[in-house]
Amino acid sequence: MDMSSMSSTDSQSTSNTTMSSMMSNVFTTITSTPLYSTAWTPATTGSYAGTCIFLIVLATISRCLAAGKHLLEHRWLDNELNRRYVSVRGTPTEVERINSDSRAKTGTLITERGVEEHVRVVRRKRKGVVPWRFSVDLPRAAYVMVLSGVQYLLMLAVMTFNVGYFMSVMGGIFLGELLVGRYAQLEEH
Repeated sequence: MDMSSMSSTDSQSTSNTTMSSMMSNVFTTITSTPLYSTAWTPATTGSYAGTCIFLIVLATISRCLAAGKHLLEHRWLDNELNRRYVSVRGTPTEVERINSDSRAKTGTLITERGVEEHVRVVRRKRKGVVPWRFSVDLPRAAYVMVLSGVQYLLMLAVMTFNVGYFMSVMGGIFLGELLVGRYAQLEEH
């Protein structure tokens, strides 16, 4: 059969059938909706329930990762702001204090700063952008990549327009926020 002899109605019908099999435009309750690939197509009600439980856990992990990112950002900022050391005159070092104490025994003192100096940590006021640091920005980029990957997987599950998948994602977000939402509170430094 020649393609040019095909009527426009047949062409539209074929096009509509192909499009409707690729993506649904309405929510469905079909329990055999594939998730991520045709290999992950629930065949039984039990496997559909297992898929929904997986989505609940994945959405909960997504909220935990988001809260964890918030906590890491606070830790990195605190480390940056507390990175400044100021020399202080007249304060004895730990070594001098121990040497001047007649009750102290002879030994070696190792402090958290290594070599003991006349310094004090001073908290810097937050002004401008924090400088780029390999020890902070590389882990941050990797963390955000993983977080984004999980969130995109959740988005793809919702885009199947399956009611069970959608409700599972929403339930997982609710559960995750209930568990760790308090850790992602916005605070001023």
